[in-house]
Amino acid sequence: MSAPRVDISTQIRSIAENVEQRFKTGRRVLSFAEYLELFATDPSRFARDASRYLRDAFDHYGTAPVEYPWGQFTRWKIFDLPWDVPQGQGDGQKEGGAKDGLPRGALIGQEQVQEEIYRALSNFVREGRPARLVLMHGPNGSAKSTIVSCLMRGLEHYSSTDEGALYRFNWVFPSTKTVRGTLGFGQEKSGAGGLTSYAHLTDDQIDAKLLVEVRDHPLFLIPVEERRALLEKSWRNNGEPPPDWIVRGQLSHKSQQVFEALLASAKGSYAEVLKHVQVERYFISQRYRVGAVTIGPQMSVDAGERQITADRSLSALPPSLQAVTLFEAKGELIEAAGGLLEFSDLLKRPLDAFKYLQVSVETGEVSLSQQNVQLNCVMMGSANELHLDAFREHPEFASFRGRIELVRTPYLRSYLQEQTIYDAHVAPQVRRHVAPHATQMAAMFAVLTRMRKPNVDRYSGTLQSVLGSLSALEKSDLYATGRVPDRLDEDSRKSLRTSVRDVFDESESYPIYEGRIGASPREMRVVILDAAQSTKYKCLSPLAVLEEIDALCQRRSEFEWLQQESLGGGYHDVKLFEEALHARLLDAWEHEFYAASGLVEEDRYTELYDRYLQHVSAWVKKERLRNRITGDYDEPDEKVMGEVERLLELQGDAQESRRQTMSAIAAWAIDHPGQKVEAVTVFPHHLKKIREAVFAERKPTVSHLARDVIAHLRDSGAGLDAARKRAAEEAVGRMISRFGYCRDCALDATSFLLFKRLDKNPS
Repeated sequence: MSAPRVDISTQIRSIAENVEQRFKTGRRVLSFAEYLELFATDPSRFARDASRYLRDAFDHYGTAPVEYPWGQFTRWKIFDLPWDVPQGQGDGQKEGGAKDGLPRGALIGQEQVQEEIYRALSNFVREGRPARLVLMHGPNGSAKSTIVSCLMRGLEHYSSTDEGALYRFNWVFPSTKTVRGTLGFGQEKSGAGGLTSYAHLTDDQIDAKLLVEVRDHPLFLIPVEERRALLEKSWRNNGEPPPDWIVRGQLSHKSQQVFEALLASAKGSYAEVLKHVQVERYFISQRYRVGAVTIGPQMSVDAGERQITADRSLSALPPSLQAVTLFEAKGELIEAAGGLLEFSDLLKRPLDAFKYLQVSVETGEVSLSQQNVQLNCVMMGSANELHLDAFREHPEFASFRGRIELVRTPYLRSYLQEQTIYDAHVAPQVRRHVAPHATQMAAMFAVLTRMRKPNVDRYSGTLQSVLGSLSALEKSDLYATGRVPDRLDEDSRKSLRTSVRDVFDESESYPIYEGRIGASPREMRVVILDAAQSTKYKCLSPLAVLEEIDALCQRRSEFEWLQQESLGGGYHDVKLFEEALHARLLDAWEHEFYAASGLVEEDRYTELYDRYLQHVSAWVKKERLRNRITGDYDEPDEKVMGEVERLLELQGDAQESRRQTMSAIAAWAIDHPGQKVEAVTVFPHHLKKIREAVFAERKPTVSHLARDVIAHLRDSGAGLDAARKRAAEEAVGRMISRFGYCRDCALDATSFLLFKRLDKNPS
């Protein structure tokens, strides 16, 4: 059956109607009087400077609380790029503060940096203008550029909404066919042709149009004294004062000359001058460098000017203006007006190349040869720590420091967050199936290289000894999941669990802080993409990733993090990192294969331990338990409690262990009021131990099943009877449906697991 014929002309008409409707409802072109009416509806919205506008963009998309082992923070949703998320995605929150369905370019983590930027913007709002340059500093690849990119994309989208509407004005000059007289000079009256404004004239009705490239605010057309009175009256019910920029701002050099020429020609008639004002809505655009501009470490001042009076395209201007020398400002500072200007790698410039910023940030103006241009943009910059360290040693650093807001931007220290980066931004480019744990291995290695050994002298008591024995892998687990080592006793676990924030913030005051040195996401990106090209595996295999990590570690002379001195606990020891990752991978594969075997359901461990807790609670309280079958009340079952205690390999007095268990539950309930007590939350180490004990008992059976799975996948089940073949296929099916394997990577994982752990002689 042929596809229905598409009526192109109907589609074009529909598109045209939609565009026209959006243009009209968006109030794209206004006269000055119409703009004042619009301004009166919401003065605070239509009189914002760049800092208030950017802060409002933060608020527009809202916030969400995120919980990490080291504390609770606020995440601004502008960094999730929610307008780019396909419909039906992005509703679920993943571990690590990231959301499902993140669009490309979204920011992962860095909530503390977000909070610092928002704090700086709020201070700018209180001060009335962007009074400092926000300089993010950190190692290469720590998301400094991503943060600014998200803000620029947010500004673009925000400016397209009703709440984010922005307006500027142009000068228009009607033709003699439209208005009698000399192009609006001298003789035309407000009643000529019935026009009170030339703003809505069509192109064939005007002879010339002067664009205001610095995007002067339309309110600048009102003299300062009258404007102040208007703003004070409009702001009576507003909690914050109007921005200093809108109160004291003046027309740009070109607009002021046009204004004066028109006023003189109209013999002082302000109304006649305003006829020539055309207010238009504009939209922030990074591509077209409108209110969102990024510049690299160039050698010149980021603004200039050129004379435009002699431009042939402006020959239709009235004689009164043709006699005036008009200059047009240009450059990145001008293009960023009303929005955000990023100085990428600012400190790579020689000091003299950006020294002008010192005065410009302080005064809010940049000095050109013919004029001073008033600045209205939030300035953000980025720098790596090496250049910032050198800058701190410069004699003029002290004078710059008061004009700079330093925001530290370290590498992520949670491998869950780091993995989200690779899953969202690297894995889609692999173009082949990504096996489970492939990106996890890369993320864990990257974070391990960033771990810093705790300075135990800062702590005392139990915590001091605990941190002294904490390995790099254990510390990374603590940051990612809050998991404390199983080897610790209950008091030590509690002490460490309640001190995660102190440990996380320990190196904040150090020059070499945690997160400054380590493998960059950019380097790990190459590792993952190289691993995807391995000919040994049909998928992106975690084994291929580990092989590429090993190759990366051979390039010692190229990376600072490979030149760090190895310390106790495995810190900066990449060989131990690789060994730990192989062991962690085998642990994960073993757990998943046991679960896929169907021999024991995962929920049974939790059910068994919950039942144990019920009996222990009744035993401690000297109570009886209601039998669900008979309805009678029975004594706590010693057999049930003894079986679990055997699996846990509890040492010493069993009765004392039961009392300690109930004390641990009570302490947890006090620390977490209102939360349900669940074994998986309060006793994860106990559940893990029970699972491992059950695994050990069933290892021979699982080993036989692993061999059958390999034979089934590799040789189509040759030599297996129907029952064994069916059991193998069911195990493979569970690996695929529950854990995300395909048949190829299921074979790789099972073969490696059998060889390394289940059976030393798989043949």
